[in-house]
Amino acid sequence: MKISTQKSKKALINMKCVLGTALTIALIMPTSAVSQTSPATVNLGTSGSFVVLAKSGISNTGTTSIIGDIGVSPNNASSITGFGLIADASGQFATSSIITGRVYASNYAPPTPAKMTAAVSDMQTAYTDAAGRAPNFTELYTGNLTGKTLTTGVYKWSTGVLISAGGLTISGSATDIWIFEIAQDLTVANGATITLSGGAKSSNIFWQVAGQTNLGTTSSFKGIILCQTMINILTGAAFDGRALAQTAVTLDGNSINNNSTLGLADLDLENGISMYPNPAQNYVTIKNSNNIKLNVLIIYDVYGRLINTIELRDMQQEKTIDVSNLPSGIYMLQIQGEGARTTKRWIKN
Repeated sequence: MKISTQKSKKALINMKCVLGTALTIALIMPTSAVSQTSPATVNLGTSGSFVVLAKSGISNTGTTSIIGDIGVSPNNASSITGFGLIADASGQFATSSIITGRVYASNYAPPTPAKMTAAVSDMQTAYTDAAGRAPNFTELYTGNLTGKTLTTGVYKWSTGVLISAGGLTISGSATDIWIFEIAQDLTVANGATITLSGGAKSSNIFWQVAGQTNLGTTSSFKGIILCQTMINILTGAAFDGRALAQTAVTLDGNSINNNSTLGLADLDLENGISMYPNPAQNYVTIKNSNNIKLNVLIIYDVYGRLINTIELRDMQQEKTIDVSNLPSGIYMLQIQGEGARTTKRWIKN
């Protein structure tokens, strides 16, 4: 009887250990690993036609490259600084040597004022929509997303969110949606990179920020920012998405585009586009065997900082580029045209 009792006690102890271990594993397992049904997308309305949209102003310093339209309302064109605006003959928009697209402001000729009023209203509606989504995850990692991998879902924080130099990975399919509700600031540290995996698209990632957004120097950011205050993009930061601010947007030598807007798809680097010599000294030749016209070459350094933007002017065969003014080093050369792009590593001797 005594032996039987001891065996029963031992079995009970073993069961408690198993249950305790299972509970511990469940508590420490990262909630980002939990599979979720993808939420519905956030409808940007007409604000979705802009890569940069603000109410009080857009300022730029340094050598910035923007692919897409930018606009300001209710403030007028005088609040768009550092772009060297050239008024179109129609009076409805302006252009800039650093923008592949158009610049709109509330004081331009009709129908632009109505267009801008609608875009700002749609931006604010989209912000409210994103802010009101029921979360799948709350206070995850207490707001420090450095080194984490996040799957599809709605995430909510009552604090700010930090992405340090270790970066963040967003993983999911091309149809998955991510909505991040942030009650305070969004801070992306210098050199931090957001990496997309599994087919995830920047156009499906929404950052709803009640505070200020700061993208650090040489950082690489992905997604659509719906910010209630300022979006501050520091020197050399690269941004694939949209910056939609209810106050101002500040830029400093940045590369900004939204690939989904342009319908860009990666070309096969070994099929149709080639660059030679590589390494090169003073000149590099781009050869195009695809049945498309190429219109722009963007040169980045190895840290992702924009170096130069060169118009290719509907190049269909080949073009030789003078690179004698570039210092020796490793560069990334991105070519774009007619709904396609390719990026190739290139060395300057």
